[in-house]
Amino acid sequence: MSELAYLSAVEALRAFRARELSPVELTEAVLARAGQTEPVVNALAHRLFESALGQAKVAERRYAGHGTPGPLEGLPTVVKEDEAIAGQPWTQGSRVHEHTIAGHTAEFVRRVQAAGAIVHARSTASEFATAAFTHSSLWGVTRNPWNPEFSPGGSSGGSAAALAAGSTVLATGSDTAGSIRVPAAFSGVVGFKPPRGRVPVDPPFHLDPYVHSGVLGRSVADVRVLQNVVAGPAAYDLGALPPYLLPEPVDGLAGLRIALSEDLGDWPIDPEIRRNTRTFAERLRDAGARVETVGLTVPRDKVLRAAATHFHHGFGAAVDGVAETAYAVEFVRWARENSGSVLAGLALEAELAAPVGELFERFDALVCPTAGTRGLVAGEDYVGYGPEVDGHPLRHYFEALLALPFNIMAACPVLAVPSGFADNGVPTGVQIVGRPFDDATPFRIGAAVEQPPAWPDPTPRSACA
Repeated sequence: MSELAYLSAVEALRAFRARELSPVELTEAVLARAGQTEPVVNALAHRLFESALGQAKVAERRYAGHGTPGPLEGLPTVVKEDEAIAGQPWTQGSRVHEHTIAGHTAEFVRRVQAAGAIVHARSTASEFATAAFTHSSLWGVTRNPWNPEFSPGGSSGGSAAALAAGSTVLATGSDTAGSIRVPAAFSGVVGFKPPRGRVPVDPPFHLDPYVHSGVLGRSVADVRVLQNVVAGPAAYDLGALPPYLLPEPVDGLAGLRIALSEDLGDWPIDPEIRRNTRTFAERLRDAGARVETVGLTVPRDKVLRAAATHFHHGFGAAVDGVAETAYAVEFVRWARENSGSVLAGLALEAELAAPVGELFERFDALVCPTAGTRGLVAGEDYVGYGPEVDGHPLRHYFEALLALPFNIMAACPVLAVPSGFADNGVPTGVQIVGRPFDDATPFRIGAAVEQPPAWPDPTPRSACA
């Protein structure tokens, strides 16, 4: 395994500036690692390796004094394939767009490029980002580097898997029902769903409060560096938030009041995930926080009905009649058949948000699991059934994802961080939910208790010979 390929973004930038490491060396290590792991993991939809090496040489000259390095200068970064980059394929994981070339670059991605990041690949995603796992008829099955029998999650599964496999340093994602946080949990990496309006989203979905563009990395510090590049208003979005940069986190958690919920009152949770969540809470206490288990209930059936209503009248309608894969067609059907009126959906969303808002009058943050299941099987469509959690078969995999409620509560920033491992080798994770628009507190909490794991080696034996 290449240790250089797993170098953190923060440490790489320091080494670049000190002239102890060249962006060319790092890029070559990451590309070599991708060549080793991709036969198993399959996280990269498009490889842009030749142009990446050219960009790395430009970055090398900038660090040598021939220009000004950007804040992400020389860092290999994968961009989720559903974000447009002018002149590149924009399939959105669907054969319908197999030959589509983007005519524009999403503002979110333009900021990543302008900061000097090297986009060496585009990461795989489920068709039209409609699933919490990552496979499609166009790109095949993306597998979890920790245990290839399982999915890395979705829809930003390629981004999370690439980070865990060492085939990128930073990654982007999008999150409409947990699509950043669920892959972060299953892949043992860090992901951030910003509050609505913090990071630009392409029209017309910038008007959909459930939809967020966001970032992933292998550490809280790395995610902070990338988040500070992509955050900020866009001219086309009159609802965007004012400019904001995450500060350096304060040491320790003294004085912070953190609410703990192991199951949001109504969600099935595997015993191993409960155990890991409790262990995470003890780490919070050791760091000085006051942690209190609360009786918060976010009713599962109401979350699913509110989400189905929202998706049916918006996102689901956008892919109805276009989606081809079984799970995407099922997503449209599920949303339609479980939908109510727009007004009824809004009433449900208000009802769900009220107790969380009351909680934040007493606490600075809420911690809960990201998912209740120990993983979703790679390649499964989960049409007509969900995973089994703690001996109970679920009707839909959404019932196992505690990320979804916080797309409904879109103003809350949520940082997903690792909490441990299940006995099948798949990582588990928790969400650190902040008060509306308080991005800094989840980052402070996550940084204070971070315990980065040793990384997996999913390479075929022949690649290591």
